[in-house]
Amino acid sequence: MPKADDQPVERATPTLLSSHALENLHFIRRTMENAGSFTAVPGWGGAAIGATALLAALAASRCESVFSWLASWGLEALLAIIILVLAMSYKARAAGLPLFGGPGRRFLMSLAPPLVAGALLTLVLLRAGLFAPIPGVWLLLYGAAVITGGMHSVASVPVMGALFMLLGAAALACPPSWGDAFMALGFGGLHIAFGLYIARRHGG
Repeated sequence: MPKADDQPVERATPTLLSSHALENLHFIRRTMENAGSFTAVPGWGGAAIGATALLAALAASRCESVFSWLASWGLEALLAIIILVLAMSYKARAAGLPLFGGPGRRFLMSLAPPLVAGALLTLVLLRAGLFAPIPGVWLLLYGAAVITGGMHSVASVPVMGALFMLLGAAALACPPSWGDAFMALGFGGLHIAFGLYIARRHGG
């Protein structure tokens, strides 16, 4: 008969290791799900930007000087940036992700270059005394920015950017007096329409 010492010794199951591995897998899965649901573009924020843009277009259409026209849209641009950052921050916090990490950071970094190019080109046009092309140029370059930024977001965002570019091309081809109407249609109408769509389909 085998001695007691010869009995096989049961090995303790590595419950601690397996439990730790499962926790890591659950964390990774939650992070990936949150990253997928965080579109980087805030729907309600976009709709709010569109509403303020309509007011800006109305105010700009009544301006009697280029300076006051630029001031109206400049204030709108500043307000839009504030709304965008606040809305993205809220959406990122709700998704459990950092604002300047992952999709949010990639969206903002891709959005910035065309907007900077638009600002510099505006200064060049103003120095040359060419005011008429400015609405079309803004719509074109903003559309380009939305397309590049939208590559890191949901499919509807690049579509919105393409529509902005189409409006910009139309604004450049039409009489300068139509500029504010195109601006209202783009910065106002497109932002509201796509903002509401994103808020409904992609959570806020």
